[in-house]
Amino acid sequence: MPETRSPFPAPVRDRTDYLRRYQRSIEDPEGFWAEQADHYLTWSRKWKTGLFHDFEQARFEWFRGGMLNAAYNCVDRHAEKHGEKVAYFWQGDRPNDTRTVTYADLLEESSRLATVLKAKHIGKGDRVVLYMPMIVELPIAMLACARIGAIHCVVFGEYGPMALANRLVECQAKALITADGRYRDGLVVPLKKYADQALKRVPDLTTVIVCRRVGLDLTLDPTREVWWDEAVAAISADPHQPPTLPPEQMDAEDPLFILFTSGTTGVPKGIVHTHGGYLLYAAMTTHIVFNVTPDDVFWCTADVGWITGHTYGVYGPLLNGLTSVIYEGTPDPPNADRYGTILQQYKVSTFYTTPTLVRALAKSGDAPLAPYDLSALKVLGTVGEALSSKTWNWLHRHLGRGICPIVNTYWQTETGGCVLTPLPGVGPLKPGVGTLPFFGIDPVILDDIGQEVTGPDQDGVLCIRTPWPGMARTIYGDHERFINAYFSQVPGLYFTADGARKDKDGYYRIIGRIDEVINSSGNRLGSAELEAALMLHPLVAEAAVVGPPHPIKGQGVYAFIILKKDAPQTEALKTELIKQVQAEIGPIASIDAIQWVDALPKTRSGKIMRHLLNRIAAGTYDGAPDLSVVSDPGVFDHLVTGHVDYLEP
Repeated sequence: MPETRSPFPAPVRDRTDYLRRYQRSIEDPEGFWAEQADHYLTWSRKWKTGLFHDFEQARFEWFRGGMLNAAYNCVDRHAEKHGEKVAYFWQGDRPNDTRTVTYADLLEESSRLATVLKAKHIGKGDRVVLYMPMIVELPIAMLACARIGAIHCVVFGEYGPMALANRLVECQAKALITADGRYRDGLVVPLKKYADQALKRVPDLTTVIVCRRVGLDLTLDPTREVWWDEAVAAISADPHQPPTLPPEQMDAEDPLFILFTSGTTGVPKGIVHTHGGYLLYAAMTTHIVFNVTPDDVFWCTADVGWITGHTYGVYGPLLNGLTSVIYEGTPDPPNADRYGTILQQYKVSTFYTTPTLVRALAKSGDAPLAPYDLSALKVLGTVGEALSSKTWNWLHRHLGRGICPIVNTYWQTETGGCVLTPLPGVGPLKPGVGTLPFFGIDPVILDDIGQEVTGPDQDGVLCIRTPWPGMARTIYGDHERFINAYFSQVPGLYFTADGARKDKDGYYRIIGRIDEVINSSGNRLGSAELEAALMLHPLVAEAAVVGPPHPIKGQGVYAFIILKKDAPQTEALKTELIKQVQAEIGPIASIDAIQWVDALPKTRSGKIMRHLLNRIAAGTYDGAPDLSVVSDPGVFDHLVTGHVDYLEP
């Protein structure tokens, strides 16, 4: 018999209930999270230590000594009870390309691939890079790695060879799982060709597994490459192989995955998350933030190559036994009809997406979504940046029918899940405001001298005072960098590098990055990585990239470029540079404006003053506050008069 429930049941009943539970999570974190761990996860052995933390050395442990397995918690325990339940509705780039995968299917297919990996001598602690399209085989590969204790590292499928090679090298990968190609807006992208270029830098990598997606005629290297389907078929035909590979039992603090995020130095940071704490935080935030029940259909539009796709596209929904939607098609440019069709066809109840997609859909006006039955929707969510009031109201009116709560969430790759978020049924919703801290999150806003701001609507940098289970444990292979990036700026606090303010009601609003990472269309791009790609061109002498506001993308990518002597400042060269950056990093690295300059504003020590370039690019520059620190104050007039508009999309 189907569960009887109100239209918007609330795991947290009201603000009083929230405040009571929140206070407990801050005052007794060990006891609070122990109760949640018992509720949300299945353990083969209980932990010895609930919490250990040392902010100075950035050492954090949750549930050390406790044993569990991510794949078992995501798949096996659900398949045992309701194997026929749909785990994924998959929708391909081409409208008629669909697939339905049950929990029983997911268990069988991930277990078989895990057996293949084990036969290839991949095991506990080995790193496996996944460079794949948004197909069901991607979460299957993640779960296969988790099953045997291997550490998966998903590389966004639109990254180019250089970005893939860097990540293969940085995580010291032992295996690569990829596909022959992928579809993008109906066109075939030769993914294996890009992988081959990257693999030239890692000749010692022993195993490459290739999934057939687009039917390209490829010749594999028999010394280390194998087709996914053929390898699985061979394993399945072996009578000595059990139908289901028993899951490896992992300590709660064993690494589950590495996910690279852009860094300000140009070298991507391999963020490490663990089996115990991350899984708990993913399960709990999915349940409470999105107010889910077992019969919900969850669609997180983020690519699995990003942390949002990990937490709310794979782990969070599976841990809660939900049905999810995976869409292979690209959200840029968005097709309102396609989104309406998917929402209606699969009766999506929770829709979690980016402000970029919402703004692009809103540009289509009111008509495109009008023909579709969106009555199944009960919660809408956004991630990546704050929504403007105008966009929030459009989303509320046209997708939410004026009744769906909108959870405008704030979090980072490093936090593992939402840290600031509205909760359905808890207080009024304010357009564009992150609202309240999630359980266990104790935020503080500091001013320029490190003092806590005392009044409402004062800007500062957001820090967090207490550890929480979902937080990253280190940067792979470089713990000192982890300390320097997140814990050295303000001793005893986690440093987000995001500016924030709190209003008179205690609601938080994020106002933007204070470091040099650009959040464009929900993709985090390091300015140094973009500049390095531009500098590869023989005519470029120097480059500086900033991220001023963009009407669709949130932040645009604006490049100031100094050319070598006698190089032509032409539109053709701009096009060439744009294509070069996309070839090196991937299509997501799309430059929106290039301004030719003769010099860049620098401090007397030689550091580029990007905060002033950002104001120039945004058209808001009204003078440098202190010209005494500028090596050449006369540079600004030329920069301001040479300002260019964004390129047409």
